[in-house]
Amino acid sequence: MDRPCKLEGRRAVGFTSTGRRHSAPIGDAQLLETQRAFDSVAADYDGPRGNNELIQRMRITLWDTVHSGVPAGARLLDLGCGTGIDAVEFAQRGFHVVATDWSARMVERTRARAASAGLQSRVTAAHLGVQQLDRLDGEFDGIYSNFGPLNCAPDLRAVAVECARLLRPGGRLVCTVIGRICPWELGHYALRGRFRRAGVRIARGPTAVSMNHETIWTHYYLPREFYAAFAEHFSLQSYRGLSLFMPPPYLVGYYRRRRRWCERLGRLDDRLGGLPLLRDMGDHFLIVLRRR
Repeated sequence: MDRPCKLEGRRAVGFTSTGRRHSAPIGDAQLLETQRAFDSVAADYDGPRGNNELIQRMRITLWDTVHSGVPAGARLLDLGCGTGIDAVEFAQRGFHVVATDWSARMVERTRARAASAGLQSRVTAAHLGVQQLDRLDGEFDGIYSNFGPLNCAPDLRAVAVECARLLRPGGRLVCTVIGRICPWELGHYALRGRFRRAGVRIARGPTAVSMNHETIWTHYYLPREFYAAFAEHFSLQSYRGLSLFMPPPYLVGYYRRRRRWCERLGRLDDRLGGLPLLRDMGDHFLIVLRRR
């Protein structure tokens, strides 16, 4: 197993996904808990997520944003590749992708997906966490990260330094990040009287989130908080809210019962999600940075 980065002697206060206050050190233990959580779901991760229309909608937004900002045939780095859906899509579009993930089982799934598609020559999968980018060499034309792997980084500024080292000057970094203000989530849980759960994203520092009876340690960000970690090396090109008017992906059942109504909300997302104030909200936000 690869050695995770150590950040000893620091503590952070947050709330668990059930709203319980929690104090825990930032370091190896949290990283390994997060790794175990994703290892535990790797085998069937594509089931609920691969068939989730709301996830696919956000996925396509990132695909098109990367494709429009990076030259054809370019070399891309995928931070937190999961089962390789994004990596294989970009390989099919003609890019060469180095796909990395902290979960060894997710990396295995990525390799299998690339092999099944006959794209081994275009997709290289590596068991590497975002906290280990100092182990990676080479230069990339673009870097992307989809659905919040950077929310799990123990030191976002260290990630920014390594991204700047790996990305050619003028190259794009495109990320979808789990946001701090999700109106749907606030309303969904507040209406059920679960007020602590409704406010889980306001926590500062790492927050324990349950998945498959395991724990993922994550940070929530406003776009300006996220960008502050990268500002020394990157300029801000654009950002927009995702799943602002549309329900977040975990409410896909609501979407399916009211598909026509939700598609109207989706058109509002497309038209208004990049406007000031509104772009600071949503289940995720998509942010585009340019290497100085």
